Amino acid sequence: MSKLLIPKGYKPILNLNQTELGIKNIKDFFQQNLSSELRLRRVTAPLFVECGTGINDDLNGSERPVSFPIKDMDDKKAEIVHSLAKWKRLILAEYKIEEGFGIYTDMNAIRADEELDNLHSLYVDQWDWELVINEKDRNIAFLKQIVCRIYAAMLRTEYMVFELFPEIKPQLPREIKFIHAEELLQMYPDKDAKEREDAITKEFGAVFIIGIGADLSNGEPHDGRAPDYDDWITMNEEGYQGLNGDLLLWNPVLQHAMELSSMGIRVNSESLKQQLKAKNQENRLSLYFHRRLLNGELPQTIGGGIGQSRLCMYYLRKAHIGEIQASLWPKEIRQEAKESGIFLI
Repeated sequence: MSKLLIPKGYKPILNLNQTELGIKNIKDFFQQNLSSELRLRRVTAPLFVECGTGINDDLNGSERPVSFPIKDMDDKKAEIVHSLAKWKRLILAEYKIEEGFGIYTDMNAIRADEELDNLHSLYVDQWDWELVINEKDRNIAFLKQIVCRIYAAMLRTEYMVFELFPEIKPQLPREIKFIHAEELLQMYPDKDAKEREDAITKEFGAVFIIGIGADLSNGEPHDGRAPDYDDWITMNEEGYQGLNGDLLLWNPVLQHAMELSSMGIRVNSESLKQQLKAKNQENRLSLYFHRRLLNGELPQTIGGGIGQSRLCMYYLRKAHIGEIQASLWPKEIRQEAKESGIFLI
């Protein structure tokens, strides 16, 4: 069954040539602003990593990475990255990046287990970034400060798009709303997580939901998060668990919330052990990445990923991520999209 959402009366504002121009300008402008806001230098990233090192991102813990044998390494297996959450921390240590500075990179991934719809594709492109911080910065106030700086870059990019295409009017609010996942649950106890996201994001336009990964009072996490990069177990100064979160915008075309970024203050040795224990994955403590973290060889950091195609999709008022990027789609989705005036690249 097709999961394609067709907005009523949808008609693309931009033609194909204008869309390609918009994509290039958005990607160039936003990454320059992100780099300036957070003092990040660009680095080259891997498309795949060696299996069994613990470096790849496990996302929700259920997605299978695409893997292949390497002929010249005795058929040792490599796997396509899901994201670079842990790899970046290793690079910061290797490059000896100083506190207050960091890195960003173009991350390209294949997520074969993704459920394909308007926002989810087999192909993932995002800016992965990571910043070296001090242990004293492991708090919600610092997390919010970083989120606001990223959001400032988003606001400037929105105005750039308006100057380029005056028919696309700015819609982002001047400030982003912060709320913890537990507070959100208490506001909407009869809704599921996605319905809660829609409700709060429709009201405020731009929302950062704190605390993704730990169980809430209903016994369920707001959303899944792997146990070995974001810190979702530490009790913060506002009385809730978690030093991480998701940034969501209200999509005026789809009339739904859309997640643009997943980010957070990363685990230290103590929260890593607690989170692995909570997920019954303490066997991972022997892996390369985890051993280096426990041995104090990696810096304390904050980091995340920002979806490139999703960001362009939002700014250019597109109904489907396939209008921004080239990927594979089931025949029924392609046919239905074509009949509805949605051109999938």
